[in-house]
Amino acid sequence: MSYSIAIDGPAGAGKSTIAKLIAKKKGYIYVDTGAMYRAMALYFIEQGIHASEQDKISAAAAAVDVTITYENGEQIVWLNGRNVNGLIRTEEVGKMASSSSVNKDVRKKLVELQQALASKENVVMDGRDIGTCVLPDANVKIYLTAASRVRAVRRYEELKAKGLECDLDVIEKDIIDRDYQDMHRELSPLRQAEDAVLVDSSDMTIEQVADAIIDLCDKGAG
Repeated sequence: MSYSIAIDGPAGAGKSTIAKLIAKKKGYIYVDTGAMYRAMALYFIEQGIHASEQDKISAAAAAVDVTITYENGEQIVWLNGRNVNGLIRTEEVGKMASSSSVNKDVRKKLVELQQALASKENVVMDGRDIGTCVLPDANVKIYLTAASRVRAVRRYEELKAKGLECDLDVIEKDIIDRDYQDMHRELSPLRQAEDAVLVDSSDMTIEQVADAIIDLCDKGAG
């Protein structure tokens, strides 16, 4: 019987970092949904489909199979049986992924693929609507958040570490605007599932958050 952990929350809450750490500690598969969207985008590019051709994108999505495995601790993204790890991190693929991810048929297909993966493997998945839409029957559901200022400071420090100039107030405004958009979008808006446990990471370290969630799993929450 497979076990699934769903982590939702706003931008900058640390969802991916936490999800990866939990997956490592538990020996589960971290489902990198962004990589799956990129793999599908690569398929569209290889088929000669342009980002503006939404009808062709809808039609082509049906022919795509994307899954994720781990070999020697490395994530392998498979597109129709082919390892595409070395092909999906380009700027071109990123732009196509951004354009095609709003297509409802692309989203429907990827949700089906993510659900199929979770039915066979122990998984940790993070996003905006995992507990509400993708894995409504997840064993444990977490709504991970932090104060907008805390999230802005984290992002600010990341950018400064890369040597990039940035403004903390501008970053916080962007985060607040993104929260509003995510919570009010028509398709699968960001919201806390009724049976999700709220975890506020404002005053917690990454390790503390991961351990708290693992503790909830051990206690059978959700």
